[in-house]
Amino acid sequence: MQSYKELKVWQKSIDLTLFLYKAVLKFPKDELYGLSSQIKRASVAIPSNIAEGFTRQHTAEYIQFLKIAFSSGAELETQLLIANKLGFLPEKEFDRLSADLSELMRMLNGLIQKLKTNRQLLVPNH
Repeated sequence: MQSYKELKVWQKSIDLTLFLYKAVLKFPKDELYGLSSQIKRASVAIPSNIAEGFTRQHTAEYIQFLKIAFSSGAELETQLLIANKLGFLPEKEFDRLSADLSELMRMLNGLIQKLKTNRQLLVPNH
């Protein structure tokens, strides 16, 4: 693999981020610098950390950045739950976002485990 852009997990995280950016537009205006901002930040952190980790010189560093991406996913999961409980995210939208995020988290975890097993997998020149 030559680029992080080829990773399905990165592609899915971009899709989720774009969907979330559209979803938070419906939040109350007074949440612009609150929950809305936190959701956007956490969602952007996922593909950003996947990309940054891929470009690192050592697989151990890549794994660490994937773990950070996974942690951002957990943060995002919490924020989505709060947004749902506050009535900012309708149940149907919350369910879809939660399912997409759960799939993304499984993919991240799977990639972390594969890299731990085979330190040469997916990381060029390491």
